[in-house]
Amino acid sequence: QVELVESGGGLVQPGGSLRLACAASGTVVVVNTMAWYRRVLGGDRELVAKVYNGGKTNYADSAKGRFTISMDNAKTTAYLQMTSLRPEDTADYYCTANIYTWREGSVDYWGQGTQVSVSS
Repeated sequence: QVELVESGGGLVQPGGSLRLACAASGTVVVVNTMAWYRRVLGGDRELVAKVYNGGKTNYADSAKGRFTISMDNAKTTAYLQMTSLRPEDTADYYCTANIYTWREGSVDYWGQGTQVSVSS
């Protein structure tokens, strides 16, 4: 089994910063990609940022220049550094990872989500 554990959400004032972390554990052979999605109340889930095992990254237009996604050297933990936060960044943030295990092959896994609130 594979588990994704997210951390780092919370309440921050506009203009502030937060760093989210997502750690993969279990029968991981290779983490191919890790990404953060977010969903505002009543809205659809949208991609925020994605990082590939080789280092390539993709960002939503709303995240470019403010958010940075990265992976640790072990390639099992992803970080989303968020700066210049805005009230419209308030959402539930979900980590997802495409992970190869010997038993399942490459499968997409999801974390439970962490809440980010940007408010004065």
